[in-house]
Amino acid sequence: MALKRAQLLDTARRWTIPNLKHFQETRQPIVWLLAPLIGLAAGVAAILFRLAIGAFQWPWLHTVTEHVAEAARLQPWWVIMLAPACGGLLVGLLLRYALTAKRTVAVPDVMEARVNAGRELDLRQGLISALTSALSLGCGGSAGREGPIVHLGACIATSLSRRLNLPNASRRTLLASGAAGAVAASFNAPIAGVLFAQEVILGHFSISTFVPLVLSSVVATILSQAWFGDVAAFIVPTYRIASYLEVPAFLLLGVIAALVAVLFQLTILIADWVARNINMPLVLRPMVGGLLIGIMAIWFPEILGVGYDTTDAAMKDQIAVSMMLLLIVLKTLATAVTLGSRFGGGVFSPALYLGAMTGGAFGLVAASIFPEIGSGEGLYAILGMGAVTAAVLGAPISTTVMVFELTGGFELSLALLLTVAVANGINQAILGRSFFQAQLESRGIVLHEGPHRTIMKDIRVSDIMRPLADDEPKELPEGDRERALTTDETLESALRAFDTLGAESLPVVAPHDRSQILGRAEQVRALRVFNRELIAASVEEHR
Repeated sequence: MALKRAQLLDTARRWTIPNLKHFQETRQPIVWLLAPLIGLAAGVAAILFRLAIGAFQWPWLHTVTEHVAEAARLQPWWVIMLAPACGGLLVGLLLRYALTAKRTVAVPDVMEARVNAGRELDLRQGLISALTSALSLGCGGSAGREGPIVHLGACIATSLSRRLNLPNASRRTLLASGAAGAVAASFNAPIAGVLFAQEVILGHFSISTFVPLVLSSVVATILSQAWFGDVAAFIVPTYRIASYLEVPAFLLLGVIAALVAVLFQLTILIADWVARNINMPLVLRPMVGGLLIGIMAIWFPEILGVGYDTTDAAMKDQIAVSMMLLLIVLKTLATAVTLGSRFGGGVFSPALYLGAMTGGAFGLVAASIFPEIGSGEGLYAILGMGAVTAAVLGAPISTTVMVFELTGGFELSLALLLTVAVANGINQAILGRSFFQAQLESRGIVLHEGPHRTIMKDIRVSDIMRPLADDEPKELPEGDRERALTTDETLESALRAFDTLGAESLPVVAPHDRSQILGRAEQVRALRVFNRELIAASVEEHR
């Protein structure tokens, strides 16, 4: 009996001690302590951001609520036309003189920062970018408020963890915790905040990240609920599926939603390309874009701002089918002009808006054709909202949960899953990437092809080279200088050079001086570093 007890204790030690050691080495206790503080800060940031939007709205709409379209109808036409342009001029001045990147930032920048564990995020620039985005939305820019808040939450998380010398995996977890808290506080959707952070920001689901993300998300949600109230973002009637004979309609809606999502993304990307090729001072770009938005809003104020009031109306059967079809086109154009002219904002809210219009119009048409079995416009508006948003964000799981939490419509799970799956699958088949990934790819950053591509672009030759031995030459003959690697080249270009030149070792020089050898890069060492980082990434994603 004593022998068995000793064996059991020995087995228990072998099981638990390595795990506890890893728990300490990765500084998880500190991560768990920081996560709720990050959630608290992200919640405060989300509240202040929404209040700032309202403050910028007040001078021209005389309201701080989200009922923008209703307030705009009460204003003179020239106010509606000129207010976005005046706000655009202020945005242009901030872009030119306050933002080092000359643009505002959002979710793609957080995804990019994740590669380097958030080291490139700057809290001061994040705050200025958030202020610029709040001004953009408050003066009528047609974009979403969630993207800027996600970036600000990530900046706050990075700032709090910067001086703690944490491992990269822990820093990425805290980065994602800031994003989770921001989404949770903005939407009053704690579960969606956790899933979004894993699905979009981290790009993987792992058990080790779950506790910090939950702590941040829950604290941020509690703070948001304490300020705004414990209510869903959209208060809609209770909808139920009238008949399982509607399943083909759900599938068809998924197809249509995918096409709307694809056209929406392509329109924004084309508008951005056109804007980049127009020779115009940066200060004037938002002003011109604001003037175009203001002209459209004279007749269709529904395109202004975040658009949650119009989205809510679509889910309550309050918009005619012809108007919804028209708003799909106008909101797409308005958002493309907004983002192309360098206003701040994201694509969350416009995607929800377009989805609600798409689903609502589809529901009205379906009800007119099959009045006996149609579930109604409002139900299809909710389904369309989930389908378009999931396709644009490339986040089917978190978007599905988000729609449940936004609307309280858990009875629609079967229909929502079908439409989201079809829309996301078709978007992937046509574009092969989400909108965020497409934006990053336009900057030369490819995340959707796997961690190996990121690792090869992130590691530099300076990271893999070895110092020169005392007996190795320091001078590089002129004839060999084309075969040398520079310290700032990537691991990808180094491996390609080894293969092309058939060399196992190459000299390393400075980019500005190819005459002096700083070290040597060896193929075996480069492959060893690559394999080590690839294994570390795999462990991080699965632990």
